[in-house]
This record gives sequence, structure tokens and C-alpha cells, in this order.
Amino acid sequence: MELAYYSDYAVRLVNTEEPARNKDSLTSVEAIRELFGVSGQAARRATDADVTRFRSVRGRLRAVFTAADEGDETQAVDLLNSLLLEFPVSPQISGHDFRDDDGRPKWHMHLADHPSNATAGYAAIAAMGLAFHLTEYGVDRLGLCQAAPCRNAYLDTSTNRSRRYCSDRCATRANVAAYRARKRLETERSESTSRSEDTTQEATPRTER
Repeated sequence: MELAYYSDYAVRLVNTEEPARNKDSLTSVEAIRELFGVSGQAARRATDADVTRFRSVRGRLRAVFTAADEGDETQAVDLLNSLLLEFPVSPQISGHDFRDDDGRPKWHMHLADHPSNATAGYAAIAAMGLAFHLTEYGVDRLGLCQAAPCRNAYLDTSTNRSRRYCSDRCATRANVAAYRARKRLETERSESTSRSEDTTQEATPRTER
């Protein structure tokens, strides 16, 4: 089953909002349709009413990532389970769009949703994909970018569980900031030591010959 593909639905939706920067790109039906990517049929179901519904699901998905990022595994699982119960899907064997060299279908598992609206369809796939990722790799593989003020969601697939940033750009920015902070500290310590030495020299009485 295409776990990475389905779990990315959750990441894409959560990252339409950057609370610390007061940014929100989820403002129209077109924005919703872009989230579906190649799923054109599902995207066509989107209406203006889905904007508010998508934002609600987005908040709940972000809460899952927040709980995971804070190390609260039980809370993350409980929040995700509530989404799974509300937005169920049915696994089906599919061979569409995939053919081998002989023209035969490449059978694979597909998550089939039966929603009443676009939000339900997207939420079902996003929640199920995230659930597969969580159970396959662990709750600690769900994170929020540590490069303030970003806080975008990400899925850690690194071999040593070392990912802390949502992108190379944020990682570079954080490393540069950390380097500058270290240099400032070194400079401050050096200046403090120099001042201390000057004060000591001034306070030491000179011996008359």
C-alpha cells in the first residue's frame, strides 16, 4: 500500500496554515482541489462549504502532530482514532494506471472512500495514511518543524530518527542561526574576560622602586 503517498495528504493539509506567521492558504475551492493532487474525481466534489470543513479537519490533524511532537503518544493515537472512526475508508485491490512490461495491471492496495462530500473523502485518506505511518514507524516519526516560527508538519523517514525540520531550507536557516548564536556567545565571553582582566590590572597596586 502506498503509505507515503496517503500519509502525505495529512502533511499537505496541515501545512496550508502557518499560525506563527498568521498565514492561511486554505481560502478557496481551488486551494482544496490542489490538495487532492492527481485525484481529479475527488477534487471535483469540492464546494465552498468544504473550506470551513477542511479547516476543521486541519486543526484536528495538527493536534495529532502536536501531541506526537510533545511525546504524548496516547493523546496522538486517541486523536487519530477519533478521525478514523468519523471518516472510514475501505481497502480495495486496484490496478489502474499501473502496467507491467506485458501490459498486465500491477495490483496494489488502494484506499477507497465513500464520502458525502470532499472533506470527508480527503479526511478519510489523510487519517488512514497517517495511521499506517504511525503504526509502521512509530509516533515519534510525526513531528513539527523546530525552526521557529515555521512549525510545519513533517513525517520522519530517516534511518536514525534524526529529522527535526520540515525542509532543507528550514534546517539550513536553523543551523545558521545556531552558528551565529554561538559566535555571539563566544564574543561576549571574550569581551567579558578581557574586561575582567583589565579591571584586575587596574585594581592591582603598583610596587614602587
